[in-house]
Order: sequence, then structure tokens, then C-alpha cells
Amino acid sequence: MEISISESGDIRILSFQGNLDTNTAPEAESQINSLIEAGSQQLLVDFEQLEYISSAGLRVLLATAKKLKPGGGDLKICCLNHTVQEVFDISGFATILSVTASQEEALSAF
Repeated sequence: MEISISESGDIRILSFQGNLDTNTAPEAESQINSLIEAGSQQLLVDFEQLEYISSAGLRVLLATAKKLKPGGGDLKICCLNHTVQEVFDISGFATILSVTASQEEALSAF
């Protein structure tokens, strides 16, 4: 898995490529926590190139949302492919987290 980070104003955009699973979730969580500790409060996770997400990956997203909320921060997720969308739907995460179809839609929702 690879994570690239870009910015749009105060929003940090994390683009995931590959799989977010038991093997890669600790590294993803570490990178996200580093951003939060550095003061980032608005995070957008772009899953356009994510091929698969497991329950370990979902836990990272939930933990991130919980860390951001007390400080007034927010987490948005965009660009889910069919496989990842299915995992979000079955797990209920599509209703728990803010998920949009495009990066532009997510950025305007902050």
C-alpha cells in the first residue's frame, strides 16, 4: 500500500493505493496520527486507487474520526470503487462516516 499526501487549503488529502488490511493498517494509522499530531484537523481520504479494505482498515478510519471530532475536525472519504463500497455498505460505515462520490464533492462538504 502507498499513501500520498497533498493539500487543498487547510485540508490534507490522503490518497491510498493498494490494500488497506491487517498488514498495512498500522502504517496508515501511523501516518494519519502524525498528521493529526502536527495540527491537521480536516482530512480527506481518497480511495480511488484502493483495491481492498478489511476490518482493520475500517478501524483505522473510525479511530481517526473519533480523534478529530473533539477538536472540531472532520474526516471525509471519497471515490470508493465497487468492492470498497460494498464493504462500507455491509459494515454500515457508509452511514457512520461521510462518504462522497468525488474529491470535489468532499472538499466542498468541509
